[in-house]
Amino acid sequence: MKQETSIKLFESKKVRTHWDEKNEKWYFSIIDVVEILTESINPRDYWFKMKLRIKTEDGLELSTICRQMKLKAIDGKMRETDVADTETLLRIIQSIPSPKAEPFKQWLAKVGYERMKEISDPEQSIDRARENWQKLGRSEKWIQQRMTGQETRNKLTDYWKDAGIKEKNEFALLTNIIHQEWTGLTVKKHKDLKGLKTQNLRDHVSEAELIFTALAELSTRQIAETEQAKGLQENAKAGKKGGAVAKNARKELESKTGKSIVTGENFLPISKENIIIDND
Repeated sequence: MKQETSIKLFESKKVRTHWDEKNEKWYFSIIDVVEILTESINPRDYWFKMKLRIKTEDGLELSTICRQMKLKAIDGKMRETDVADTETLLRIIQSIPSPKAEPFKQWLAKVGYERMKEISDPEQSIDRARENWQKLGRSEKWIQQRMTGQETRNKLTDYWKDAGIKEKNEFALLTNIIHQEWTGLTVKKHKDLKGLKTQNLRDHVSEAELIFTALAELSTRQIAETEQAKGLQENAKAGKKGGAVAKNARKELESKTGKSIVTGENFLPISKENIIIDND
């Protein structure tokens, strides 16, 4: 069963979702929805008490109409959490007094409609990604580079698949080899530098970092194609060579500008604790 995990935005709030392609259903993180509708500081506790209340009042065991699924938690690990399909989620929303209930129902309908359009027209998915980045405040220049980089990435992973790379950990290993070669940092260290936890690193890099990432992955694919690399070891060698191309270009540019390409800058919201108010 092919499944796709992603983040959807409701009024700039993140909702973890899962698309079940076989059954053509969206599943939504109940905790995320509860947090949005109630603005509770402890949505897990709210959900727990709500299940008890519904069982007492209606005799309905909500756990029997929901399911558990592994979604990425705030610590970056995949953890079991309660999820619900659209029909079940609507039933749950009815039991939550919230002024956001109706707007959220409309949002659910929109998510379902857009998915059907994306299946029939893949360009809809690209448009959706662009719209989400715009909502997050990215510039058109950054968005264009991000999308170009994703296309380069897709061509590389397609080559890897044809070359016998099948497991997720193998894709991650090869990606890390390329990344570490050109940046001098593992993907994790780069995320740490930027203060990221569960966020996608590529959504928080600068335009320059996007360009050099694309150069490293483009070089890797072309070298792998030239050498007809097969399997993990041969593609790892190609990845190191491809990463070196971008590393040399990075060092050359840094020597000319005196500025580091790899930085700790990110697109995270500014924390109130980090705002300094000058009262002078």
